[in-house]
Amino acid sequence: MAHAFRQFGIITIVAVYLLILVGGIVRSTGSGMGCPDWPKCFGQWIPPTDVSQLPPDYKTIFKVQGKEIADFDPFKTWVEYLNRLLGALIGLFIFITLMLSASYFRRDRVVFYAILAAFLMTGFQGWLGSVVVSTNLAPFMITLHMVVALLIVAVLIYAIARAHTGYIQPEEVHEKNKLNTVLGICTLMSLLQIVLGTQLREAIDHLAVQMNYLARETWIEQIGLPFYVHRTYSLVILAAHLYLAFLMRKNIAQVGTLSFWANVLIGLIGGEIVTGAIMAYFAIPAVMQPVHLLLASLMFGVQILLALFLNREHVFKSATFHSSLPA
Repeated sequence: MAHAFRQFGIITIVAVYLLILVGGIVRSTGSGMGCPDWPKCFGQWIPPTDVSQLPPDYKTIFKVQGKEIADFDPFKTWVEYLNRLLGALIGLFIFITLMLSASYFRRDRVVFYAILAAFLMTGFQGWLGSVVVSTNLAPFMITLHMVVALLIVAVLIYAIARAHTGYIQPEEVHEKNKLNTVLGICTLMSLLQIVLGTQLREAIDHLAVQMNYLARETWIEQIGLPFYVHRTYSLVILAAHLYLAFLMRKNIAQVGTLSFWANVLIGLIGGEIVTGAIMAYFAIPAVMQPVHLLLASLMFGVQILLALFLNREHVFKSATFHSSLPA
């Protein structure tokens, strides 16, 4: 059971990241209101594929906040519907992970309670998704929806990493307090950048609707200062993380787990800057938007992982499960 929990837990984390990617696709294609009601879609469990399957006054029947909805678009409807189906599947995955974590209830209850917390947050996230729809994609609700998703990822990573006590041996490090401080600052900077990026996306989405998704090459100029702040801040984040990587290389005697994930983090930041530059200089191609969001989310996950490995004596000190025990 313990082995199954560790393996399925990793699958669940990957699935959550897949959901974040799909959520980015929903936004980049303007499909957020493809289903104007929740949990059904146009009042049906299986959404329509053609406007002829809807009543003539559907725009009034399914109005949101007193306003008629846009013309039916089967592509946007099914993109949003598939996003909801994947969200339900993730909920099932986390529930299965919770059931499997019962094997840790006696060994290390922190693991069980962490997965329970992730499961409860997933339920809250589902409710939050319904609020996002009912408020017609209110900017604050979209940002909150993203923040909760990152919290779920963080809790899952913590629980699964803790369950690997005795299986992963991070390197010993010097100047741990300094490394923790720099990593903490880098993580907070990255979270702020994600929030800024989410708000920038909201401005882009609003502008895209106004311009009927045309003249994309003019969007950045019209958005103005928020974009330039986001772009410049990314260079500050890169500098901070390069300093973090330098400190890790200096204070880790041998190459191992910590070194590997530090290199992954730098690679993700590089990819984030490249995708941001592509959007800036190539009229914000829709395909790049969800990739940009996914890379930012992966960065946060790796930062959490690094923090856990750096502080293994605190994270794992009460764990009683070791590699010598049967899996």
